[in-house]
Amino acid sequence: MIIRLGYVAISKSIKTSTSTPYPYTTWKKEKNQEKLDHIITSNLESLYQTLIYNEKNHIHFYRISSNIIPLATHLNVSFDYLEKFLPYYKKITSILQKSKIRVDFHPNQYCVLNSVKKEVITSTINILEYHYQLLKILDIQDKIILLHIGSNTFGKKNSLSRFIHTFKKLPNHLKEIIAIENDDKVFNIEDCLFLAKKLNIPVVLDYHHHQCNPTFKELFTYLNDIFLTWKKKEMTPKIHFSSPKNKREYRAHNDYIEVDSFIQFLNLLKPKNQDVDIMLEAKAKDDALFRLVRELKYHENYLFLDETSFKIE
Repeated sequence: MIIRLGYVAISKSIKTSTSTPYPYTTWKKEKNQEKLDHIITSNLESLYQTLIYNEKNHIHFYRISSNIIPLATHLNVSFDYLEKFLPYYKKITSILQKSKIRVDFHPNQYCVLNSVKKEVITSTINILEYHYQLLKILDIQDKIILLHIGSNTFGKKNSLSRFIHTFKKLPNHLKEIIAIENDDKVFNIEDCLFLAKKLNIPVVLDYHHHQCNPTFKELFTYLNDIFLTWKKKEMTPKIHFSSPKNKREYRAHNDYIEVDSFIQFLNLLKPKNQDVDIMLEAKAKDDALFRLVRELKYHENYLFLDETSFKIE
């Protein structure tokens, strides 16, 4: 089985920001389109440089920041964020196609598909459409937008039903690219697999969230079903891994990855002999990735294929 490691959004090494904001409160006062355009071009250029860095360091898996285009999802702001910046998108597309880096999006907590509020649903669909348009203009074939199940208003059973109801009303191009992830408080991996069976969508296992919000069964018993959810898309299953900040703030993410728990998790996966891409949700970003690699090389005899990928036999 082959493991590929990835990181989220910002490279600590080259210190470029792909998510410089332009807050709506500031926009409301200034309405400075030139300033907004400058921020967008800066974010897109930073993304391009980050992808070059990823390619040179053989990082094959990367999450693009959802905030790369400020105000694009705000319902009170309207502007062209696609054609106007086409030269930048073409540069980014060229490096993605050359390097074959797997990329996806994970919208923030305001993207709630099972909300009880109509205005939140309207905003959520707008957010999903924004992410889809970025994936499309970047010519990404294996499009994935990862969501949490969302609200628990009126209890879990009703919340799962609302998710199914709203999902079925989405346009097909959005239905086809949504994946779901277990969370750390309410919706566990069994809930995700229930929705996956109903809606035929991929499930991303978040190991840290499972530790915070476990089920009665051992995690190993779910792995086959989780991996099967990716068969339709013919994609390598994606997994999230992070370490707790400390015992008191267990749900928070650590700056780095605790190597012993990571090796223990790999040993759990090993009998399944399934290739997986593991997104490291560590605050130290790519620094955490490369520290983990150095520790893995010290502790285990995995066969490293390049700087961030290795084989377990």
